[in-house]
Amino acid sequence: MNSINEHDAAIHVEDLRKQFGDLVALDGVTTSAPRGKVLGLLGPNGAGKTTLVRIVTTLLQPDGGAAFINGIDVVRDPQRARLSFGLAGQYPAVDENLTGFENLEMVGRLYRLGRKESRDRAQELLERFDLGDAGNRVTKTYSGGMRRRLDLAASIVGNAPILLLDEPTTGLDPRTRIALWEHIRELVSGGVTLLLTTQYLEEADELADRIVVIDHGRIIAEGTSGELKAQIGGDVLQMQFRTGDDLRTATQLLAGVGASEAKFDEDSLSLSIPTADGVDDLLATVRLLDSAGLKPDDIHIRRPSLDDVFLTLTGQPADASTEQELVEHGTVN
Repeated sequence: MNSINEHDAAIHVEDLRKQFGDLVALDGVTTSAPRGKVLGLLGPNGAGKTTLVRIVTTLLQPDGGAAFINGIDVVRDPQRARLSFGLAGQYPAVDENLTGFENLEMVGRLYRLGRKESRDRAQELLERFDLGDAGNRVTKTYSGGMRRRLDLAASIVGNAPILLLDEPTTGLDPRTRIALWEHIRELVSGGVTLLLTTQYLEEADELADRIVVIDHGRIIAEGTSGELKAQIGGDVLQMQFRTGDDLRTATQLLAGVGASEAKFDEDSLSLSIPTADGVDDLLATVRLLDSAGLKPDDIHIRRPSLDDVFLTLTGQPADASTEQELVEHGTVN
């Protein structure tokens, strides 16, 4: 396709389609990841994110459309396409009975590196990912964060110019997640192109140059983080309540306030109202709450987040369970 050269895309999918029985997983998806940039892929469970990654990485055949990686048609020439990318999934794909060094050396040999080059590369990456002291330990003794770093190191053993990370920080504690972000930034600053699917919206906010939101197999929004936030208009009026009864009463009471429908969260007892007239809406809200004898624990105006974008576009919050889990259980791809 000419568009690949014109846009200098490292990854390009055109009218990509995939169906499983009556379930439409991808319904004409077209998008590109420019070289040296990070494309974030967001969407609720079953939206089609993992299906797209599996097609691009030659693990799944599309029903229609085309997918290219580094200009190579992944359907027509899958073996050559595989040499252009590294892949790290939601769960570390390491052999627990091998040491960290042996895992990386094995991957090097699979990439057709010579024995010496594989060993040198393994040692280099162990040091780079702060695993040098653990390189001779069997992987089953590693912590979750160490396994995740080893898996990321394994995905770049072959110096592939493109990296696909499917939920790379799922299950990690905040400190380990932030450390892994730094490793990812280093890779991108070195020229690697990254396709990132994530359930953590702050992760996309931190790492992605451009974000694609998928829902029911279709792209429903695409742009930078700032462009997507601008779509929901202005600031957000945020309130916190002590009880569910207060939250529900406030939600009904404030139905006419703000630029669009209020969103409430029973778990956090919070209420969010998009607003184009922040101060005026804040004053109106305080008056209405006071007249009803409701006193929120906290009320303030904040800038919209990607969570607000996600909720507005898809009608549901980001869920902690992932599409890959559904794939593995055979319910969706």
